Amino acid sequence: MYNLLWSGTHAKRSECGCGIIDLNGDPERRFYGKAQTGIFEAQRRGAEGGTEIDRTKSDQIGMLATVMNCIYVSEVFRSEGLLTEIFTPFQVGTMTRLFSKDDANRAFAEGKVLFFAGGTGHPYFSTDTGIVLRAVEMEADEVLLAKNVDGVYDSDPAANPDAKRYDVVSIRELVEKKLDVIDHTASVMAEDNRLSFLVFDLRQENSIAKAISGNIDGTHVIGE
Repeated sequence: MYNLLWSGTHAKRSECGCGIIDLNGDPERRFYGKAQTGIFEAQRRGAEGGTEIDRTKSDQIGMLATVMNCIYVSEVFRSEGLLTEIFTPFQVGTMTRLFSKDDANRAFAEGKVLFFAGGTGHPYFSTDTGIVLRAVEMEADEVLLAKNVDGVYDSDPAANPDAKRYDVVSIRELVEKKLDVIDHTASVMAEDNRLSFLVFDLRQENSIAKAISGNIDGTHVIGE
């Protein structure tokens, strides 16, 4: 089972949809995704006047932003002929389904691409933690983490031209060296459950299909 974290422009999202149409027909390759919070980054302070926003409320705004993004990306996938289902950890009227592992597995059996929106449904937990939690619950093989960089580096490659890219790195090294891939809570959960990641560049042509087939250049983050 493959967990896909979607991000990028409308055109790129459409390419992602096209890229997994054939792969999704394989019963050994099932997909679910989380659209990252691109619409609104909740802030502790308002954009105008320095108005203080309660942390719980700001986190709730961020959760709802992921729901909106998932609805959008889901529709892009549907326009490419894929069946989709959006699950959330809280009720969102008739727009999504309340998550349960049994319902998610039934949706998989129907050949659908699943989106898990809303993080964990609780404040103080990032969407990184939410998707690792779902990946563990759904017994995913690995997390395919699509980024705007072709792997994990020992420093920011945009700022340091001599930055070294890792071909393979452990989650423990991510934590100890404070490498910016996923947050600490998500890293610990992934390590505890031996969940691995593949970090790759979404901008490569047919990157999703290549990542799934193992034919992409990136960094394997090993959950030990």
